[in-house]
Formats: sequence, structure tokens, C-alpha cells
Amino acid sequence: MTDDPRTLVSTDWLAARLKMPDLRLLDASWYLPADQRDGRSEYAERHIPGARFFDIDEISDKRSALPHMVPPVEMFMSRMRAMGIGDGHQVVVYDGAGLFSAARVWWLFRLMGKTDVAVLDGGLPKWLAEGHEITDNDPLIRDRHMTVSRQNRLVRDVTEVAAAAKLGDHEIVDARAAERFRGDAPEPREGLRAGHIPGSKNVPYKTLLNADGTMKAPEMLEMIFRSAGVDLSKPIITTCGSGVTAAILSVALERIGHRDNALYDGSWTEWGQYKDLIIATGEA
Repeated sequence: MTDDPRTLVSTDWLAARLKMPDLRLLDASWYLPADQRDGRSEYAERHIPGARFFDIDEISDKRSALPHMVPPVEMFMSRMRAMGIGDGHQVVVYDGAGLFSAARVWWLFRLMGKTDVAVLDGGLPKWLAEGHEITDNDPLIRDRHMTVSRQNRLVRDVTEVAAAAKLGDHEIVDARAAERFRGDAPEPREGLRAGHIPGSKNVPYKTLLNADGTMKAPEMLEMIFRSAGVDLSKPIITTCGSGVTAAILSVALERIGHRDNALYDGSWTEWGQYKDLIIATGEA
């Protein structure tokens, strides 16, 4: 793969730079309840040297009833400062699944105007498989000033998504598994209807990944989007269950040079619970 410190970097790239003073590593492991795994406790047991733990549920908007929504700018800045992350740092985010929740934190940094951030391709599983160093020691942290400039163009709310679905002027691309998109499988969260946003296309995030959890080559990614009926000349809104795996689509779009994309933060957890919002079932 081609390493890009603004989207995706390899384990070799990271291993060669692990001791660099302005590198900051984040373990952003987060799992669905059915996985029966706890990211924070796994981090405490072992992590890449220097990594801090980024808690997606804790660093979020506490005023929202929806899970892990975008935190207020002030919260993001204060949490990052407390973790020793600030201006001038190259941030690399990884997770314990391979390439899953790390993409959400990559997107969150970009939303806050930070572009020197990348996802570790293949994540902790690949790092471990290759025999790289791990530790259970907490890193030494020093405060660092952080400047934030929120990029509102990178996020969409339910009203904006409803308008886009009605007008058809955006492509809405859903990262959930095909059976959930069609409405054939129940949603993992109680109280949600089954189906998808009318007019949306389905690109299950797993189709973008290789067996080892790394992301497929850009030419393959583009082919997958096109074969799903996605018009790459249009602005794109990514969506999923709760705004986590939608960010994997966002990484993939950036890898193929599609710059006009945003993420629907509430995703199906929001859309699926409101009875006045229209849903569609079956194939796109």
C-alpha cells in the first residue's frame, strides 16, 4: 500500500517512526455489545508503546440521547490536551479489531480541523502478528496546546440527510451489512425499525477490507463503490448504525480522491427510531 499520513499508514511505516517525538498514538478500540470485548481493559493489558486510550463513548456529546455523538469543541480540546495531543503532532489511530472504530476517531480529528492524522492499516491484530513491540505501561504525558477549527462540511444532521434523500442531490452510502440494509435482519439496538434511508446505496464496510483487516487498494475501492451504484461525481453522505463504520467509508473515499463527503452522525440509530421518517426495505 501507499502510506499517507493523512489517511492510512502501514505497520512498517509506524514501526520505523515509533520513537519520533511528535508522533502521537491513540488506541480507539470500541466494540458492539455482542462482541463481549472491552476496549479500555484490553488497552490496559497491552497496547503499542506510547499509545493513549481514546474512549469514543466518553469523549462525546453528553446532551444527546444518541450514542457517542460528536463532542463539543471545548470537550475535545480539553481531553486532547490532557492526553498530551496538540498542534504539530502526527496522530495515528488504531483499534483492536483491525480497521473498525479507529476510522471514527480519524474522522473526528478531521472534523475538528486536524489533518495530520492517519489510521493504522490492519490495526493492533496486524501489529501483533508481525511481532512488533507492545507494552502495558502508561505513556508519559505533557500538556500540549491544541487549536481547533471545526469543519462543519464534514458532518450532516437528520434534517440535512432527509433533504438530501428527497432531492437526490447527494449519494447516501450505508456501511451496514446487506441484510440490515435490506431490512431482513433485526437491528442490534432495541426499538429501531429495519431498513434503510430511501435512495441510499449499500457498501458494507467489510467489503472494503482484506482478510487481514487492511483496506483494499484504491482501484478496488473505487470499483466497489461504482458496482454498488454510487455516482462518485456527486457529494456523498456516509451512514451506518451509529456513526462508527460510516467513517470507514469516509477513509476509503479519501483514499480514492473523493473529497466532497460528509458523515451522518446520528445514522440509523437516529433515523430508525423516528416514525415520521420514511424508510425503505429490499435492495437499493
